[in-house]
Amino acid sequence: MKIRMPATAKAVLDSLHAKGYEAYIVGGCVRDSILGKIPSDWDITTNATPAQVKKIFPKTVDTGIKHGTVTVLIGSRQHEVTTYRIDGTYSDGRHPDQVTFTPSLEEDLKRRDFTINAMAYSEEEGLIDRFGGMQDLQNKLIRCVGDPGERFSEDALRILRAIRFAAQLNFSIDPDTIRGIITLAPTLSKISAERIAAELTRLICSNFPEYLEVAYEAGVTRVILPEFDEMMKTPQNNPHHRYNVGMHTLAAMKNIRNDRVLRLTMLLHDVGKPSCRTTDENGIDHFKGHEEKGAEMAGQIMRRLKLDNDTIATVKKLIRYHDYRIPPEEKAVRRLLSLTGPEDFHLLMSVQEADTLAQSEYKRVEKLQNIMQVTQTGERILAEKQAVSLKDLAATGSDLISAGVPEGPEIGRILHRALDEILDDPSKNTKEYILGLAKSEQ
Repeated sequence: MKIRMPATAKAVLDSLHAKGYEAYIVGGCVRDSILGKIPSDWDITTNATPAQVKKIFPKTVDTGIKHGTVTVLIGSRQHEVTTYRIDGTYSDGRHPDQVTFTPSLEEDLKRRDFTINAMAYSEEEGLIDRFGGMQDLQNKLIRCVGDPGERFSEDALRILRAIRFAAQLNFSIDPDTIRGIITLAPTLSKISAERIAAELTRLICSNFPEYLEVAYEAGVTRVILPEFDEMMKTPQNNPHHRYNVGMHTLAAMKNIRNDRVLRLTMLLHDVGKPSCRTTDENGIDHFKGHEEKGAEMAGQIMRRLKLDNDTIATVKKLIRYHDYRIPPEEKAVRRLLSLTGPEDFHLLMSVQEADTLAQSEYKRVEKLQNIMQVTQTGERILAEKQAVSLKDLAATGSDLISAGVPEGPEIGRILHRALDEILDDPSKNTKEYILGLAKSEQ
C-alpha cells in the first residue's frame, strides 16, 4: 500500500535517510491515512539520536529531549521526531522514569499502546506492521500491543484512551483489553484532572458519545465521574421518560450536535436528579429542583476537571434553564432571552430539543412544536432588536446622571426596573419613559 504524506514529512524522512539513518512516519498518522482520514500530525520515528537529528536540521526545538523527541521545523510545519526507545518503569502510572534508546524499530513499536497505533511506514519499505494493526483496523477492534496489564500499568490514561478511540472509530474493544481496563480502572486516580478532561471530552464529542456506557460498565466512570454511576442507578418511573437517568443522558448526548459545550451540557443536565428524586403515592417519580441542583453539581464537577471558567458558566446556565418550558408568547420569550442572553438562546433551544427526543413519546410532538415556536418567536424578537438586556435600553446610566440621579447603586436599580417593565411592554423602551421612571423614583 502507498500513503501520501506531506512534502515536509517526506523531506524529514529523506534527510534522515540521506545520512544513513532509518526513519518512518508512525502512529496516528499511519492509522488515519489507512482509514482515509486526514492526519492532524505527522510524527516520525528514527534510530538517529536527538543529537544526531539536531545536527541534520537547522531549526529544531527540544520539546521532549528527555524522552528522545525533537521537533523539526520546516517552513511553517512542525514534525516531532523521536528516537527508537524502550521505556523504563512507570512509577507514576503515566510517564516512564527513564528511557533507553534502541536501534530496533520493533522494540520501539512494542512499547506503544494499541496495535492500530503501532504501525510505521516509509515509501521505501511500505507498511511495517509487527502486531496486527492492519487486521485490527479491518476487524474494527481496539487491542493492546502485548499484555494489556503491562500497557495500562505503564500509563493509566491508556484505559480511557481505549474507550475514546472506540467511540471515535465506532470500534469494539478486544476482550483481553477490556479485562485489563476493568482490573486497572482504579489507577486512573493517578492521572491529572486536565488529562482526564481532555480524553473524556474527546469521547463525548465523538460521533458515538454513547460509548460512555462502556466506561461505566468497565468501572472507569466510578473513578473519573462517579456522579454518572449514580445517574445510571436512578430510575425515572414517569410518563415523560422511557430510560433511567443515565441512559437518558446517553441518548440526549447522541441527539445534539458535536459541540463541546452542548455535549458537556447534555452529559450533566440531569446530574442533580439522583439527589432530587421523590416517588409519590402512585409510584410516579418526580425530580423537583433538579435543574438548580444540577447546575451547582455540574459546576463542582467541571471545576474538579479543571475546565475553563467560560465553559463552566455557559454549561451551568444551560443546565439551570434546560427544563424551563414556556409558551411561545413574546412576553415569555423576551424574559427567557433576558435570562439566557441572546448568544445562548439558540444553544438552550438545542438542549431542550435533545432532551425531549431522549424522553418517551408522551406529548413529544407537542413539546417539539412548542420548542420550534419559541425559537421562531425569539428569532423575531432579536431581528426586531427588542430590548432584552440593559444594553438594549434607550437610556443609559449617563443619561440618568444627567437627569439628576446620583451616581451609585440607584442607577442600576432604576435601569433594572425599567428593563423589567419593558420586557412586558417593549413600547416603553424610550428615553423619555425611562427618565420619567427615574424622576418618579426620586
